[in-house]
Amino acid sequence: MFTDMKEALEAEALELTPVSTGQAAAASTVIARRARDKDDLAELLDALELPCGEDDLVRLLPHLPTTDTPTTGAPMPDKAFTAVAASMLNNGDTPEHVRSTLGLSESELAEAVQHAGLPAAPDTDDDATTPEEAVPAPNDPASADGIEALLTWAENHSAASIRNRAARVRSDLSELTERHATDAAQREAEERVAKAKAELESAQAQLREVKTGRRATTPLSPTAAPASVSTGRRSKEELAAIRTWARANGYQVADRGTPAKAVLDAYDAARSAANLTLAG
Repeated sequence: MFTDMKEALEAEALELTPVSTGQAAAASTVIARRARDKDDLAELLDALELPCGEDDLVRLLPHLPTTDTPTTGAPMPDKAFTAVAASMLNNGDTPEHVRSTLGLSESELAEAVQHAGLPAAPDTDDDATTPEEAVPAPNDPASADGIEALLTWAENHSAASIRNRAARVRSDLSELTERHATDAAQREAEERVAKAKAELESAQAQLREVKTGRRATTPLSPTAAPASVSTGRRSKEELAAIRTWARANGYQVADRGTPAKAVLDAYDAARSAANLTLAG
């Protein structure tokens, strides 16, 4: 306490040195050792303008003194690590992750789950399990109904972090569903393209055989019979079409008259192959 006004004014004018991160952490630890519970710790840190976020509180909880009858806030368990585990569970971490991270025993994990207000883990005694019990129940988180029920529970949870996590999971599930449908449609389209490609290659092979002068080996359908078979004679228009086709496919034909038998046979085979392709 200053007794001289001049000294007090001089002290007030001194420039304050900013508190470093290490100093703030040390001060927070000292305060945690004197706080009554989590709420009291948060209020003290806030009053002293020290970091008081959820992560800061979780880090400082092990330093809280254990009390049998806390005066404010949620009741504290006997072990500080159990308080940390309960806080992690309330933040949405899985029990297995909490147990492996903090190195808790099964009894300590059960105590943390109970303190966090979560449903107790089911008994996993293998000797008591029957084939009927091995079938997933509707409330089993591994089943579809269990996943939906778990998401509904998380979406209505009082903790914002759990609600946010449920929203992210819901969004990821929707994205995966759309991706699955897209992949299925793509596979179906690829199968159709492969089938069409095989049919096209087969038709092209038949056409190459016709161009080289070989008869198609595939039996002709009744609807694919050439005009010469059904009528015995070819019209002028058909002969003109045959000459045009023959020149386009490398045959030498006269401008008038009936082309040679080899040309007629090749033309008839080409028509038969085209009809078979359309029929397929």
